[in-house]
Amino acid sequence: MPPTSNKILRTLLGEIAAHDKPENRHNYQRFHKEKLKQPEGLNATTLRIISKQCFKSLEEAPVDDILSIGDDLLASGERYMRFFAFDWALKVKKEYRPKHFKLFEAWLKKYVDNWGACDHLCTGPIGNLVYQFPEVATKIHPWTKSRNRWQRRAAAVSLIVPVRNGELLSDVFWTADILLKDTDDMVQKGYGWMLKEATSEFPAEVFAYVMKNKREMPRTALRYAIEKLPPAKRKEAMKKDW
Repeated sequence: MPPTSNKILRTLLGEIAAHDKPENRHNYQRFHKEKLKQPEGLNATTLRIISKQCFKSLEEAPVDDILSIGDDLLASGERYMRFFAFDWALKVKKEYRPKHFKLFEAWLKKYVDNWGACDHLCTGPIGNLVYQFPEVATKIHPWTKSRNRWQRRAAAVSLIVPVRNGELLSDVFWTADILLKDTDDMVQKGYGWMLKEATSEFPAEVFAYVMKNKREMPRTALRYAIEKLPPAKRKEAMKKDW
């Protein structure tokens, strides 16, 4: 029988306290434009060590139990629990079912408030779920119209795992079309990153898309999108012809 959420939470808090030393801390503010409530915290390497160690007690637990524990950790409001919930959800990706999209979407809407959390969730649990069950991709389309910048970014970043694996290119271009003129730089970087990753499998198609839309595409998104293209193609894409 897996440990209860309360026991897991106590264990995590104990490990955090034991590892909370100056050499394990990092200042994250320089990576964020918005002011963080707690800019300094344990570095990612330390958090991953704690996560791996504490997950051992859950390795034989059913996927729904692990996701439920993650949900409880998030609801606790304790610092760092978002990291562990998202990390543990990714560890059980082989057991995903389409029904889990509803929970992951709720996590996005309720607990994501910066680009780091957005990308952790979307290139992790959500992206892997969409890759395994492509029919779920249409459920992220409404995020492109959200007033919340992180949901709009998530609409793009959630497609990175599938497109890296040669899937859902049409969804990538559909999403880029909707977000093309978005004025938020976090969204621009998100869909630019999505297009960049698409070039690994579809370089010609992405280049054609960029050339077709570069007059309207913000330069931030354009620079991200062409980063993996050959130098000559990047130069051509960046050249103003208007």
